[in-house]
Amino acid sequence: MPNCPEGAIQIIDQKARLISDLFCDGLGACIGFCPQGAITIEERQAEEYDEKKVMANIVKQGKNVIKAHLEHLKSHQQDKFLHQALAYLKEQKIEIPQHSSCGCPGARVMDFRKNIPKQEVAKDTVKSKSELRQWPIQIKLVPVLAPYLNHADLLIAADCVPFAYANFHQDLLKDKILLVGCPKLDDLEIYQEKFSQILKANQIRSITYAHMEVPCCFGLVEIIKKAISQLGKDVPFKEVIISIQGERLG
Repeated sequence: MPNCPEGAIQIIDQKARLISDLFCDGLGACIGFCPQGAITIEERQAEEYDEKKVMANIVKQGKNVIKAHLEHLKSHQQDKFLHQALAYLKEQKIEIPQHSSCGCPGARVMDFRKNIPKQEVAKDTVKSKSELRQWPIQIKLVPVLAPYLNHADLLIAADCVPFAYANFHQDLLKDKILLVGCPKLDDLEIYQEKFSQILKANQIRSITYAHMEVPCCFGLVEIIKKAISQLGKDVPFKEVIISIQGERLG
């Protein structure tokens, strides 16, 4: 389920559920990770989205799925559809479950302050040095023919990673060229084209993609792999996952 960038598919009551196909962008990142091959992309003339029809299907799946759907609508600021969904539940005299302020895993509000132990700062604390070796670092701003790209080991990082992972510079960035972007807020099609251009124009030795554990970050994995596949060359690829509390998971 983490491979659904928009969190449209969630595990509820021990079963995979489509919370809302409204948010599926057709990227297909979920397809390659379904162990049963149950997910496919169908190209068809789609009907205009109808929240009442969606709710008619949602309510059949139980209270937890209704709650997840409402949270998903609210977290994506789809106020119009949320009001329609609530109106449908009232019309059908179905109990409206309490939904939190946000259902999207990547945007859910959490407070870690009470979990962080107070530590005394040593007087002789050694300052860490920056391992950044180039500028700019934003994916959209880095020129395709920038001299530092040729024969480089690339580190593509979701832009939350350096803030969450304390050892980012020493553990991930050292001896690498950095490209930073947001898989959720930026245009992934632009990223795919940019990666393809960079790979074609330069000899890239390896690519590491470091991202957070939230669903929206996984969408870039397939984009990078597709760019490598289109190149037709063997470029080593490594994925590093960081938890929302700053731990390296893989």
